[in-house]
Amino acid sequence: MDLKDQLKNLFPDHEPEKNPVEKEPENQIWMQDDPIICKYEKRKGKPITILEGYTGADEDFKKLAKELKTKLSVGGSFKDDKIIIQGDYRDKIMSLLKVKGFTVKRVGG
Repeated sequence: MDLKDQLKNLFPDHEPEKNPVEKEPENQIWMQDDPIICKYEKRKGKPITILEGYTGADEDFKKLAKELKTKLSVGGSFKDDKIIIQGDYRDKIMSLLKVKGFTVKRVGG
């Protein structure tokens, strides 16, 4: 006896819905025409990757930062309209952003 049969025994008059509720697509981030600039720097002797130049909402940029950090399994932060990722991950970040549909410009190195 599975769950549906048990529910039918408990609620014999209930009819299940035929049309499932459609969910809104997740991770809708505003795309822009200008490229996102991907820079490499060293701060206090440690390498970091900086992404800047996003003209959309801050909340979308924060979502993008969180997604990049989780996919790369690295630390980072969002400050002053910039995403700062710990380590030199320019190539991986650029490929991830291109898959999402962004144009990316590599600056320095």
